[in-house]
Amino acid sequence: MKASAEELLKLLPGPATDKWPEGLPFTQALAHGTMSVELFRPIGADHQQPHEQDELYFIAAGRSEFLRDGQRLSCQAGDVLFVPARMPHRFENFSSDFITWVVFWGPAGGE
Repeated sequence: MKASAEELLKLLPGPATDKWPEGLPFTQALAHGTMSVELFRPIGADHQQPHEQDELYFIAAGRSEFLRDGQRLSCQAGDVLFVPARMPHRFENFSSDFITWVVFWGPAGGE
């Protein structure tokens, strides 16, 4: 399996929804078993809610602040962030070129 950020970015943003009025900022790249990979490029604001699986963010481009369970972290291209299942989190103050890969895996509730 292979995914190309260049090809996936052509699909973003996706259709607008009530939750994502600027259009869906993510698209699935790969999936196998409990693992899935998405490319995430928020526009305007990050409206995501806690997820049922553990996740990793691999920052591919740009910079951002990351709120993780009340803690604020600076992140930039080359960084990786871990978020356990069900933990509140979001990106804020992200640069216009901000893009991150997201990897979800494992059972609902986390490992």
